[in-house]
Amino acid sequence: MIAVTGATGNVGRELVRILAEAGEAVTALSRGEARELPGGVRHVRADLADPDALRPALDGADALFLLVAGDDPQGVLDAAKAGGVRRVVLVSSIGVATRPDAYRHPAAFEAALLGSGLEQTVLRCGGLDSNAFAWAGSIRADRVAAAPFGDVGLPVVDPADVAEVAAAALLRPDHTGSVYELTGPAPTTPRQRAAAIGAALGEPVRFVEQTREEAREQMLAFMPEPVVEGTLAILGEPLPAERRASPDVERVLGRAPRSFADWAARSAAAFR
Repeated sequence: MIAVTGATGNVGRELVRILAEAGEAVTALSRGEARELPGGVRHVRADLADPDALRPALDGADALFLLVAGDDPQGVLDAAKAGGVRRVVLVSSIGVATRPDAYRHPAAFEAALLGSGLEQTVLRCGGLDSNAFAWAGSIRADRVAAAPFGDVGLPVVDPADVAEVAAAALLRPDHTGSVYELTGPAPTTPRQRAAAIGAALGEPVRFVEQTREEAREQMLAFMPEPVVEGTLAILGEPLPAERRASPDVERVLGRAPRSFADWAARSAAAFR
């Protein structure tokens, strides 16, 4: 059985679908209710911030898809081992390699996993295409998208590609011990992403460039300050390693990663 944390999120929801269609027994874990899960998938409400309460949810699991959440990675991994988990696929951040001082939280999860004795695969992602859902309200209301650093490009990745790579790592032992950097096929700028959503809608979306301080204030509402500062640094002054499109999606899946325009076309309903 495979346990999937964050099962209602943009990556987890797709991963649950892929695993269920492959005939795997799946337990979908989320803090809230889960709707429209595939048939036969067991749902358990669980919070990674409470490893003791997590233990019953992981009983009988032999593999775990793990998000970086909560502040006790060792407790989560101990709960997983107690439940019988042998293999963990962790979604981490490229910032662990490029900006370790700002990304200490995912680095702590990686370090705990490395010392756990469990089979492991680490997926280091930059930005996800689905971060553009933050624009959904303003695009629906006014056909406007606002972001800082409008002409700085980053190779954001489709969450469906992350889910497919995660499924491969959960189902096949040949990915054990690997650290993959997952990106899209090429850098795109916020201005270009807004235009791609407009193209998917069939009408223009106006891009408004925020100041760094405006973006910082907005992000502090849901992210810790060190992560905000690290994220703004990546968005505004990315290092060469953060701008580079990685070959790892194609290496694992045997095809090129999907483009942001592909994601926008599939997700257009959220912006109508």
